[in-house]
Amino acid sequence: MSAQRPEPAGFTPTGTIATATDRRRVVFATIVGTTVEWYDFFIYATAVGLVFGQLFFAPLGANSALVAFATVGISFLFRPFGAFLAGHLGDKYGRKPVLMWTLIMMGVATALIGLLPTYDAIGIGAPILLVLLRIVQGISAGGEWGGAVLMAVEHAPRRRRGAFGASPQIGVPLGLLLASGVMALMATIAPGDQFVAWGWRVPFLLSVVLILIGYYVRRRVEESPVFTELAERKEETRMPIVQLFRRHALLVIIAALVFAGNNAVGYMTTGGYIQGYATNPEGPLGFERGPVLWAVAGSAVTWLLSTLAAGFLSDRIGRRSTYIIGWILQLVGVFTLFPLVNTGSIGLLFLGLAILTIGLGFTYGPQAALYAELFPASIRFSGVSISYALGAILGGAFAPLIAQAIVQATGGTGGVTWYLAGMTLIGLIATLLLRDRSGIPLGPDHEDEQAQSPIHGLAKA
Repeated sequence: MSAQRPEPAGFTPTGTIATATDRRRVVFATIVGTTVEWYDFFIYATAVGLVFGQLFFAPLGANSALVAFATVGISFLFRPFGAFLAGHLGDKYGRKPVLMWTLIMMGVATALIGLLPTYDAIGIGAPILLVLLRIVQGISAGGEWGGAVLMAVEHAPRRRRGAFGASPQIGVPLGLLLASGVMALMATIAPGDQFVAWGWRVPFLLSVVLILIGYYVRRRVEESPVFTELAERKEETRMPIVQLFRRHALLVIIAALVFAGNNAVGYMTTGGYIQGYATNPEGPLGFERGPVLWAVAGSAVTWLLSTLAAGFLSDRIGRRSTYIIGWILQLVGVFTLFPLVNTGSIGLLFLGLAILTIGLGFTYGPQAALYAELFPASIRFSGVSISYALGAILGGAFAPLIAQAIVQATGGTGGVTWYLAGMTLIGLIATLLLRDRSGIPLGPDHEDEQAQSPIHGLAKA
């Protein structure tokens, strides 16, 4: 692990004073904002697993579930566009403006999905509009994460970047908890045919309220101190994406593979696959929607706690070591998931998800700090956002679709387990290719040090 220089309490990575109030506000804003964003993103995936196949793709018959899960993946194909756009704007004009427009885009798209007529009402126009709105969600998600991460990490003291960086990370399990909880509540209030008729729409429409809260909180946050210093020096990079790929293309690919190993496994729940598999009336389990959604919500709590723990641990033992522990735990979770789910017990289904999410937390909690420490300040937003977006495509984009196809082709879940294990091993190998840069200075005064390649065997990018 890199040596960590003495640093007075209250200093940002650029050396400017940051009060405790400033930092609390940043942490709170990143948690609230990312929770709202991922709530919006995940209620779509949950609805896909529960009702979208029959509501929007019914004419496809047995293939309706496959096509519905494909729409989850389509949005990922547009994440890089969102990441390129947000990275360019974020490196030129600041982290804060990008966070505002991504929040609004996501909220508007989500609320409109809740108002969409179904296939029975308007025919082919219904799935087309659904896909278009999902694409808008994908563009927003592609730009959101990088800005939230950098606002948190670039405000953090050097020795607490992992802990501060975990604040936007817990937005994922919190968003899953909120999405699953609201869906479960609606499955109770509007059971059976009522849920299909109108109950699923309420969680989408609630997004309007959450977006207003998120917007208010984010408006009160100061711009990142690293970008502020770059702007004062007029050192913003003119074409940050060009510079990124000219000097750091291999690093972007390796960083993307780190996330892909986590994301493919995580999308068994966040992508709606387990929910659909467990509640399918023609499948081997046939659970009611409510208990499954509550089990997923409960596993989001273990995911949240392990994500926080991993962020704090990475400040003690380094990002790389924390990740290695996480990959081992995730592999254990992968091999225990379906044997427990397939017992037909809701309690054991929850246990399988809980074990899985411990590993997921340890391979997600340190990611914000890890990514921020990989790239130079002037192109950091682009590097972080694009690596994340590409990792999402390689990992989670079509994981539910692949899992569904494997089960339909083989009649069992064993192939899904080996697919997830393979993705976990890819993440581990990518992690082993990187040096630990915990504590490296993040400000523009240290661009030469930041430009030293973190890839083993390479001296300079």
